[in-house]
Amino acid sequence: MAGSLFDQLKKSGLVSDKKAKQVQHQKRQQATQKQKAKKAKNSGVEQSEAALLAAKAAEEKAQRDRELNQKRQQEQAQKEQRFQLKQIIESNQLKGFEGEVAYQFADGETVKTLYVNEKTQKSLAKERLHIVHFNGGYALISSEVLEKVLQRDPDALVKGKSLETELSDEDKAYYDKFAIPDDLVW
Repeated sequence: MAGSLFDQLKKSGLVSDKKAKQVQHQKRQQATQKQKAKKAKNSGVEQSEAALLAAKAAEEKAQRDRELNQKRQQEQAQKEQRFQLKQIIESNQLKGFEGEVAYQFADGETVKTLYVNEKTQKSLAKERLHIVHFNGGYALISSEVLEKVLQRDPDALVKGKSLETELSDEDKAYYDKFAIPDDLVW
């Protein structure tokens, strides 16, 4: 009897061609599965490290994306606040205040001069009007509008060095004894 056991079973009629092909196909599948299992067992450490590195890289990318998105949102909010500030000042600034009276004010460390009329000068002295930075220059706004401006940008208000902030309580009490006339021009 020559041939394999399979051929002998085929000749005897115990196995059909269809059944023989199915058995051979299953054997090949089992063999490939065994080979894959061996490779996976040997490279299991490598695969898990690669998976960990990939997961770590994905997490870092997601974190960078979140930070970038947050930065964009903050920039958009700041841009919106600047636009609102510009609109508020443009629509509420005092017009027609120009005049012959020189009103001097401190802008940080420098003294600036703004020529206004007498009514405007008195309103500035009584703090009913305020000077704010606007478009590289200055604008005059009322006290009601000042709150809206300060909510959006506290640095917009022109603040000079105030004598009252530098004086002690003793000095303030001493200087309160002397009256300063309203029409005093420096």
